[in-house]
Amino acid sequence: MTVTILIALAGMMGAGGIILAAAGAHVAPGSGLDSAAYMLLFHAAAVLGGSALTQQGVLWRPLAVVVLAAWVLGAALFSGDIALRAFAGHRLFPFAAPSGGMILIAAWLGLVAAALVALVRS
Repeated sequence: MTVTILIALAGMMGAGGIILAAAGAHVAPGSGLDSAAYMLLFHAAAVLGGSALTQQGVLWRPLAVVVLAAWVLGAALFSGDIALRAFAGHRLFPFAAPSGGMILIAAWLGLVAAALVALVRS
């Protein structure tokens, strides 16, 4: 069930990414919405791929679920902060975008660990 929720969140990230890409092209060009859109779209695909790998047993499930959730959280913080600045003129909270970026970096390293643990355990 947890992976199914993460897949649904990936769908929302994908939709949000498309919306931000359109807004970046038509409403607020040059505002950074393109990078926010790409961050959501890229990580939506990563969550879907990671979910499939987790279900296949290629990744160690306990850590893989943390990685997937961190991708959702990190992309949301990064993109949400940029979008709020573009539309409302203020930040989500201080260092929200860099925090999201750091979470994403840690999650990608967590993916390495989840793969290695699964390899050692098999």
